[in-house]
Amino acid sequence: MSEKGTDTQEQLTGGDEQKALVILGHVSGVHGLQGWIKVYSDTQPRENITTYGTLLLNEGQGWKSWKISSGRRQGKNVVLKLAGCSDRNQAELLVGAKIAIKREQLPEIDEPGKYYWSELLGLAVETTEGVELGEVERLFDTGANDVLVVKGERERLIPYLWQQVVVEVDLDSNRMVVDWDPEF
Repeated sequence: MSEKGTDTQEQLTGGDEQKALVILGHVSGVHGLQGWIKVYSDTQPRENITTYGTLLLNEGQGWKSWKISSGRRQGKNVVLKLAGCSDRNQAELLVGAKIAIKREQLPEIDEPGKYYWSELLGLAVETTEGVELGEVERLFDTGANDVLVVKGERERLIPYLWQQVVVEVDLDSNRMVVDWDPEF
């Protein structure tokens, strides 16, 4: 029988955590009596969260590693069975926990202009004329395209349209260049 998750080796805080881990969602509830958890998943499609094999959960005392025994989409939700979580009481202790993976678990993207959202968070954004607009605080999907929420002296919503609006992304320099009127 497997034990409850094990501590990860890293002690991750602040910026180190953001670079080393990718948040995929959180535990939103329990499902049944056998230790299944309901998951709010940020992956596309939602059930992709079930494919990672091992997830990290932050239950408040740090990140713990959990092996996925089983998982599936159930209506609009995703439910997971974690090795070592055998009853509803154990599952209830996980409600609210953030779910992450190590960045190296993500498949490589070889397509120009395609990035994981987590890679864009915190990038400094400037116009093609060198006017600083702020940093990427978050992103959201409108259905038509993704939108960058850029916080500087004010908040700006900038569509993520590669080569139309977003001209350059330099992850090494932590910088993004956009063709955008700073007055918008």
